[in-house]
Amino acid sequence: MTANFAHLTLAFGLLGNVVSFMVFLAPLPTFYKVYKKKSSEGFQSAPYVVGLFSAMLWIYYALLKTNTMLLLTINCVGCFIQTFYICFFLFYAPKKTRMECLKLIVLLIVIGFGLVIFLTQFLASGVNRIVIVGWICLVFSLCVFVAPLGVMRQVIKTKSVEYMPILLSVALTLNAVTWFFYGILLGDFNIAIPNVFGFTFGVIQMMLYVVYKNKKPVSCETMSEVKISELEEQKISQLEDQKAIDNVKLHGALTCSDILPIVDQLNEKKHDAVLVAVEPQVLPTVPNHIIEVTV
Repeated sequence: MTANFAHLTLAFGLLGNVVSFMVFLAPLPTFYKVYKKKSSEGFQSAPYVVGLFSAMLWIYYALLKTNTMLLLTINCVGCFIQTFYICFFLFYAPKKTRMECLKLIVLLIVIGFGLVIFLTQFLASGVNRIVIVGWICLVFSLCVFVAPLGVMRQVIKTKSVEYMPILLSVALTLNAVTWFFYGILLGDFNIAIPNVFGFTFGVIQMMLYVVYKNKKPVSCETMSEVKISELEEQKISQLEDQKAIDNVKLHGALTCSDILPIVDQLNEKKHDAVLVAVEPQVLPTVPNHIIEVTV
């Protein structure tokens, strides 16, 4: 039984090496475009720097553990390929892009990986060191596998699979499956757990490809036209509202102009009536009578 597990572990490890090697070669068309343009402007160096950092972490982890030779071999190959990509990118990159790439290399490769080596070598030992490095690899791999969420969001937004090649999605899914079973058979959950997310996101990407492959993509021009039409409709509705308000004001003004003369006439009549009412009356004069009283 143990021998069967050993054969299966070896088989999945070899298959993982082959598939991972194909995934590492996937960016070659991109760098061919860079070579044809003689410039890497418009391309990002972050995926290759992050890939190099990930490969270096897994090499360190494989060196600390036993029975992980196949994990060590593929990550050594990946480290070499990613280094070649970065050098190629820097050679054709403009000055500003080159400086940004170098800053990222210093941040991740020099400072980040240097701190991992320093802290685990001096603050941990034995099994604790392996556990700490394994958790670091696991967390970083999870972050890497979450990265396709941005691509999936773009596919849903544009209804286009232009930026999500189906062959790469299939390769990444197959790669996650092989390394998941390799980790399970090896009893190493630091290898197995991140690949669950890789498999899940790979399946979602393939489902999105099936859904949107025949749909008409929403281009930037179409999206801008939609936004312009929405703005025009909003402006028209605002103009209609303003027109209605102006009509109400005009109607109110006309009504007031019709009522005011009538009110003025009523006020004049009332004023005349008041004048008549308060006009003093002339009373007739009554002669005074004198009464004499004799005692």
